[in-house]
Amino acid sequence: MGATLRIEIFPCDIDRAVAFYAALGFELVGRKEGPPRYASVRRDEVRIGMVQSPRHPSEQRAVPIGTEIVIAVDDVRAERDRVVAAGVELAEDLRDREWGLTDFRVHDPDGYYLRVTDRR
Repeated sequence: MGATLRIEIFPCDIDRAVAFYAALGFELVGRKEGPPRYASVRRDEVRIGMVQSPRHPSEQRAVPIGTEIVIAVDDVRAERDRVVAAGVELAEDLRDREWGLTDFRVHDPDGYYLRVTDRR
């Protein structure tokens, strides 16, 4: 069996985080009221676990000292339109990158940085 990847993030408000990731097309697949509170969301083969924790400064989670979560999609332009229609504020709109991909970027409510990109 091949490898898969699941990441864990640590939002201060599980409900707010689940709502944000739902706007990005993720579905809630697990929840535990805790303590600590926990939720798991999935979109296709991408899975993100969330453990509620005390608030941390957003700048500690942002690039270049934090983590960049990269999600590759088939149609990045349609994805961008869907995300904006869902009310998500873009950190950076669609941009063609020098490495040959097009992407847009958002921050989740706790400052995690996400790049949504097309596939090669």
